[in-house]
Amino acid sequence: MRKAVHCIVGLATILSTSSAVQAQVMLDLSKVTCDQWVKYQVANPKFIAMWISGYFHGKHGDTMIDTQKLIADADAAENFCFKNPEALLMPSVEAIVGGQK
Repeated sequence: MRKAVHCIVGLATILSTSSAVQAQVMLDLSKVTCDQWVKYQVANPKFIAMWISGYFHGKHGDTMIDTQKLIADADAAENFCFKNPEALLMPSVEAIVGGQK
C-alpha cells in the first residue's frame, strides 16, 4: 500500500513537471511581425499588447496605467498591423506609444 502511494505521488510529480516544461515558450518580440501578432500565431495579442505597453512605459519610468489608453493603443496597433502585415511589431507599437510619458 505504501509503495502504491509513493508511486502515485511520483507519477503526479512527473506529470506536473513535464507539462510545466512543455508550456514554457520564449518569444523574441523584436522578431515578431504584425501579421503573426494579429493572427494569434505567437500568443494572445492582448497579452502581448499588455507586455509591450509595460515595456515602453517602463523605459520612460512611468508606473501609471491608463486602461482606456491601453485599449486605444492596442486598437491603433491592431489597425496599423492589419494594413502593414510585414512590419515588425515592436517598432510599429513604439511609433504609436513609445514617445508618450
